[in-house]
Amino acid sequence: MSKRNRILIVEDERSIAELEKDYLELSDFDVTIANDGTDGLGRALSEEFDLYILDVMLPGIDGFEICERIREISNAPILMVSAKKEDIDKIRGLGLGADDYITKPFSPSELVARVKAHISRYTRLVGSYTEPNDEIEIRGLKIDLTARRVFVNGEEKNFTTKEFDLLVFLAQHPNRVYTKEELFKEIWAMESVGDIATVTVHIKKIREKIEFNTSKPQYIETIWGVGYRFKI
Repeated sequence: MSKRNRILIVEDERSIAELEKDYLELSDFDVTIANDGTDGLGRALSEEFDLYILDVMLPGIDGFEICERIREISNAPILMVSAKKEDIDKIRGLGLGADDYITKPFSPSELVARVKAHISRYTRLVGSYTEPNDEIEIRGLKIDLTARRVFVNGEEKNFTTKEFDLLVFLAQHPNRVYTKEELFKEIWAMESVGDIATVTVHIKKIREKIEFNTSKPQYIETIWGVGYRFKI
């Protein structure tokens, strides 16, 4: 029997948490619920999960801080949930390393679809680079595909899962222009859910880590009105 994927839900509205749990368990996920931020953070740091669903507004510790702390120890997918629709919250959450964002109210079936897509993508990617010493090196930038590590002039930079996946995809397809929609579909493995603004946020974070001058990038170039291109 294959191991069931473990999911941690941190949600203070118990009825919503139980509904999410019911639908996810019907899809054969092993689900744990924490109803406040302190308990959620404690479980996240002491137990191993394959995906995290974090409400933004929580008693004790908010979802943003939990997201940031999880990213210090794990690259597993993180889905942020909030009743607020302001872009600043979305950008802040993604900037801390979240993989996706969903606003209330949402259908349980949409949540399950996103969870399945993220876990499938993550599972496939973490096992896809197995050749020893598989590296990409371009003008001081070194990407170690096997160890999933990035170095700029010998200095290691910390990347979230999606940041790394996006950088690798662009670097492996140099000089080709990709639209935001194409990149979103390729990296997030979803066409009908999510927000392509996620791509812009992740490109910004990648540039902050690898570019000497983000206003004049030497690696990831913006093709205005079209998308992005990795230059070699």
